[in-house]
Amino acid sequence: MKFAFWLGAAGINLPGERLRTAVKGELKRVQTGGTARMAGDGLEWEQLIDALRPLGDAMRARVPERLRGNPQIMAESMRLLLSGLARASSDTLVGDRRHPMFVPELNIAQNIFQPNADTIYKSCLIEKGGSYLLKGDRGTTRMMILAQMGPDTLRTGKHHPVLDQGNFDNLQIDSEGNFEVVISPQKPAGHKGDYWPLNEACEKFMIRIVSCDWGVEREPRFGIVRLDVEEAKGRATVDALHHAFGEMAGITAVCALAFPTHVQELRDQGFLNALKVFDVSQMSGLQGQSYYEGAYELANDEALITEVKIPDSYKYWSIILTNELYETTDWYNNQSSLNDTQGVVDSDGIFRTVISARDPGVHNWLDTAGYESGAVQGRWFGATATPNPNIRKVKLVDVRDHLPAATRSVSPQERAIALRNRRIAAQKRAIW
Repeated sequence: MKFAFWLGAAGINLPGERLRTAVKGELKRVQTGGTARMAGDGLEWEQLIDALRPLGDAMRARVPERLRGNPQIMAESMRLLLSGLARASSDTLVGDRRHPMFVPELNIAQNIFQPNADTIYKSCLIEKGGSYLLKGDRGTTRMMILAQMGPDTLRTGKHHPVLDQGNFDNLQIDSEGNFEVVISPQKPAGHKGDYWPLNEACEKFMIRIVSCDWGVEREPRFGIVRLDVEEAKGRATVDALHHAFGEMAGITAVCALAFPTHVQELRDQGFLNALKVFDVSQMSGLQGQSYYEGAYELANDEALITEVKIPDSYKYWSIILTNELYETTDWYNNQSSLNDTQGVVDSDGIFRTVISARDPGVHNWLDTAGYESGAVQGRWFGATATPNPNIRKVKLVDVRDHLPAATRSVSPQERAIALRNRRIAAQKRAIW
């Protein structure tokens, strides 16, 4: 009441019903032909909507045939389209190759290309041949790596290997954690600081920030500027705006339609409740990182147990789950991923997980979160070995018979606390 009174005294009115009435009135006028559409007036909203409209049928055709009659899957496929549209919107709203800015590439709200639960992905568009200064605070996260990319998959619809990558841990970092690095075709004359050569084909930077102890490791802060562009950005031109609008449908399509068939392909190849090496070296994957994956399918009373000998040395490892459309299972609100800090390795050096819909009461549980089927994926980075885990299906009631006697147990009360802590820790990470 005090807030409303203050607004009134200050002569400020909240929109409320006035805004709703005005919007309804404008919509009614448009529907009855009261507002003429003027050719060349610059407002091409309908053109954007028309470009997006075919993506519904494209998604229907892309979803594996055995799943198309499932209303749940089809609703989730619409969520995937919206994730793609969200990704396209970031570049449309702030993307500018002469005045670059890092935007979220993949995350919980842009769940495309199956993001890793431990990784924050940020990217920015650049001009080929430009000169850039990247400056900031390294933070204390496990890894921070910049990949030079081109041509851009989002705009070509084709995957390409990383052109080059730079590890921020190799930079000069001062006592307060600060760094700065110049990225340009040639090292600037007289420059004595850190320098990474810019690949002539590079048109996009992507930074991966990997944290294993969420909410404890300090996230990096950084920004990018052009060294060869001095003018302010100013007002976007009509042509620049419409170019950005015109890219949205294509980017949305690439993001959303790239992988809905991937889990089905694993099943067709015979990797159902079985694992294989997954090579992403031609798909802008990090150099030095290897993957394994396979499809899973479980009844409510079944579980999958994975076992793998942890390499003698590594920089990072993890295991995650996805659904049938290859969206990463919600890792904020479910324990659907584990990394080398979160997981417990048994005394024999074996990392064992239990994948199931119901809590088996062990620490290394991977929660399918209501998905009866999907994919299991693991990754190794900087490891002396990259083994494929053994995997077998058992009855949930028999899980304990297949695990060491010393396997760490978790009570329902402990699990509830762990999940609350996980949610808070995940939200402490800076994804926007």
